[in-house]
Amino acid sequence: MKIATLVSGLLIAAAFASPAAAAQDGGPEARPIYNRDQWLPPSVPTSDDVLRIPVPADFNAPKGSFVLVGGRLFDGTGKPARPATIVVEGKSITAVLGPDDKNWPADAVVYDVAGKTVMPGLIDLHTHLTFLDPAESHLYSTAHLSGAESAMRGVRRMGIHLQSGVTSVRDLASHGDAPFVLKRAQAVGQIPGPRIFTAGQLITQTGGHAALHAMVPGYPEKPNDNPNSMVRVASGPDEWREAVRIQFAKGADLIKLASEYSQEEITAAVDEAHSLGLPVTVDSETQYIDMAIKAGVDSIEHPLPRSDAAVALMAKRGIASIPTLVPYRIVSRSSGGYFGSTSRRFELNERTILEMGKKLRRAGVKMGIGLDLVINWPEYMPGAYINELESFTQIGYTKSEALVAATKTSAEILRMGDRLGTIEPGKLADIIVVDGNPDEDFGALRKVKTAFVNGRLMLQDGRLYEPAHIEVPMPQAK
Repeated sequence: MKIATLVSGLLIAAAFASPAAAAQDGGPEARPIYNRDQWLPPSVPTSDDVLRIPVPADFNAPKGSFVLVGGRLFDGTGKPARPATIVVEGKSITAVLGPDDKNWPADAVVYDVAGKTVMPGLIDLHTHLTFLDPAESHLYSTAHLSGAESAMRGVRRMGIHLQSGVTSVRDLASHGDAPFVLKRAQAVGQIPGPRIFTAGQLITQTGGHAALHAMVPGYPEKPNDNPNSMVRVASGPDEWREAVRIQFAKGADLIKLASEYSQEEITAAVDEAHSLGLPVTVDSETQYIDMAIKAGVDSIEHPLPRSDAAVALMAKRGIASIPTLVPYRIVSRSSGGYFGSTSRRFELNERTILEMGKKLRRAGVKMGIGLDLVINWPEYMPGAYINELESFTQIGYTKSEALVAATKTSAEILRMGDRLGTIEPGKLADIIVVDGNPDEDFGALRKVKTAFVNGRLMLQDGRLYEPAHIEVPMPQAK
């Protein structure tokens, strides 16, 4: 009788378990990410994005070489800064030499960076390049539907990011095909700006987080008929799978999901994305984080509430966090709080976001830098990026560790750690030159003087750089 009573009591306790016990580790429901590289020997070149499509050996590589001499190198690996010379040939770093070593190509362009710090380009893991600016609100219905206007907004914001030292961005929902157009144009050097890794449209349910951005005049009941929407609304596991396939078909580097959703919906979406080789990040909170972890997502955005058990599972499974502390600080200081959102039904202020950041840090969750600067907030750059770095020191990082999170770790979260994030031979030449020592004073990032992306000079003397047009001779009369 006593054993039966004990068992009965345990069953009742389990039925009313606390939120802290809600996230149990039964293993991911979705399949792991399909590893495309396993079918390709290392000798086969592939595209410099998550898709890893076979390309010719010299694909998208600029001609010539250059060296950066006389500066101090913060290489992003965690090592202390040191004097060094960096050699770049085409799009790749080929050597990191001692300060007195002159073993570089005779025809290399030499940049004297004495007194400056050379470091990997910064990464912003949470952008919305085409988000509508409040100044355009009177044109909302037309601007929201115009791919051309969306792309123009993106070009401007790309320039702001580059001038702030950011050489890669992860775009987590932009309008229509604009992010894919911008990605392709930047990749071949047509426009200056950071590399773009894009999710295409955010996927959510009817009434879910950000679904209102799909509801524009002319499309009140059929939001997915809007060709320029930044959000795709899906209902049921099959529609969530189809929504993932649509982003993949456009050329997405990852998939972005947002609560609310059912367990079946998010599991289906993650499973479909992973089958295509794409990582998944999610904007979710409370019980929806438990569902995301159960499904097997790869990263979780924002400093929103979750149980201690969920944090422990994130650390155990290697699920990354992009805490995006800055936007919540901006909201709190501008509006007094985060109001009017059905996906933010909890206390959210400057204290709670830092406490969540500390909890994630203590648990050993991998954390990267993302800013989520919407509307006109990119105007706060580079101060917003500096503020996020300072926030990382408030949650337990050293200055050097915060910069590693902004470079090496963020590249790993992008699934690009083999090509980006550090200055080492074999890595792509995404390099910034800073007038000062940002590993000692983040404020030095207000003085980014030079930036190379993929070995191409794109920022010179703090200004966007575009090479002069080279005339092509007209056909001769026969």
